[in-house]
Amino acid sequence: MKVVAVNKKARNDYDILETYEAGVELKGTEVKSLREGSVSFKDSFCKIKDGEVFLINLYIAPYRHAGVFNHDPERPRKLLLHKREIKRLAGKVQEEGVTIVPLKIYFNDRGIAKVEIAVARGRKKYDKREKIKKKEIERRLREYMKYRGRW
Repeated sequence: MKVVAVNKKARNDYDILETYEAGVELKGTEVKSLREGSVSFKDSFCKIKDGEVFLINLYIAPYRHAGVFNHDPERPRKLLLHKREIKRLAGKVQEEGVTIVPLKIYFNDRGIAKVEIAVARGRKKYDKREKIKKKEIERRLREYMKYRGRW
């Protein structure tokens, strides 16, 4: 598995409730650009429309060698999921404050592009600060335990 990009901000801004693996419907130049690692998750999310899931605002840079036949960098991309998974996602999104966000894009062992998406609930600002405090305390504890016998 070759990870192309990870959405670090999603884990900070959201509480992840459930994750799914989905295929992505891409054009040839998009695949080539992905293999170069030219992708950005900024403000990307998933939307369910007419029984299909679309990845919105995912930026895949235009492929340098494509010329006239290049793709639109921010076009909506269809995600490939089973119908029962889409229905389950639709049910979860009906709740207040729940959304679907992409976590990472990668190529699996067979070279097929996949997206890991998550059903997530947005965090409030005070929740984010609380999480940072906990991480800092844990880091200090590890540091202390590392040198506890030497002080």
